[in-house]
Amino acid sequence: MQWGLESNACCELDKTSFWADPSDFGDIFDVSHFIDSLRDEVRIIKRLPKKFSRKYGFQAFRMSPVSWSNEKYYLEQILPLFSKHKVVHFNRTDTRLANNGIQLDLQKLRCRVNFQGLKFTPEIETLGYKLVRILQDKGPFVALHLRYEMDMLAFSGCTHGCTVEEAEELKRLRYAYPWWREKEIMSEERRQQGLCPLTPEEATLVLQALGFDKDTQIYIASGEIFGSERRLASLRAAFPHIVKKETILDPAELPQFQNHSSQMAALDFMVSVASNTFIPTYYGNMAKVVEGHRRYLGFKRSILPDRKKLVELLDLHQNGTLPWNDFALAVRQVHEKRMGQPFRRRIIPDKPKEEDYFYANPEECLCEGTKCEDLVGPSNSSTLH
Repeated sequence: MQWGLESNACCELDKTSFWADPSDFGDIFDVSHFIDSLRDEVRIIKRLPKKFSRKYGFQAFRMSPVSWSNEKYYLEQILPLFSKHKVVHFNRTDTRLANNGIQLDLQKLRCRVNFQGLKFTPEIETLGYKLVRILQDKGPFVALHLRYEMDMLAFSGCTHGCTVEEAEELKRLRYAYPWWREKEIMSEERRQQGLCPLTPEEATLVLQALGFDKDTQIYIASGEIFGSERRLASLRAAFPHIVKKETILDPAELPQFQNHSSQMAALDFMVSVASNTFIPTYYGNMAKVVEGHRRYLGFKRSILPDRKKLVELLDLHQNGTLPWNDFALAVRQVHEKRMGQPFRRRIIPDKPKEEDYFYANPEECLCEGTKCEDLVGPSNSSTLH
């Protein structure tokens, strides 16, 4: 993200991630709509003036803002840098603004950006709405965000259910990317802490325990599953009506988006938001943003797995200690209050990474004034979902 003088702003996307997606902001979002919708509050420019261009030798001041900072930090420490350097290039912009303790008018601006300013390109929206329409014509459907792709497993070090060869492949990949700081990871220890995505086999058992039957239509929102069809076998056996965008759409409709992981994820995002039930197997950025949008649309049902508790129950069931009926009952009880119901964001002073993210539960966007207490509870609530 780059900020210039007079509150100008423009942005560019990271192209150095695992997927090496060449997409620009304008390949994913409707830039004109974004600029127009925020014109009364933020002056957004599509590109920097030539004199500030790298092509003409200008070197912008690069920095990473301090994570979870409030507006005081930006006014007192960042704003003076504009006058000194003319252009400031934020090379990291994720989690750089605090979840809480921000003035209400700024939180409302975040609401307008997230729910009104950001709109996908017409090409993405057209295909996304087509996916939703095809699914809805067949009845209610579950969107399962099956976060079991190679990058997730290599980064997290989670190899439960993988072969020895697959685990070694994931380890080599982790060492190949220097910005993934953790290298030696104890997979089973991490799994017991609830820090691993559910495997496709574990997700199958959880879905069955939650009461979904073989007639349930399930849309798999993900990239290529690590282990491919071999790892999806149990899921397909239990739920024959499993579909993906690649199986729903005509082969001629996807090529323009393939090899562009962000654009493919945008299609999955649209389907996940529109689904009757959303279930993520890992609580990452996409899961949080989908959850927030579903709250904004009327607290649509989102089942957020308690992975730490589920691992305990799954292991007890699979070693024969916990019979199926007891396992299923326990799974349902654990998730009674994890269905996307209204609640206040949980605040943990000095531990913002562990508290509820603004974008997952944007309560300032959901109600006005005293109505908020009726909807999400009193402001001092710290109920854990």
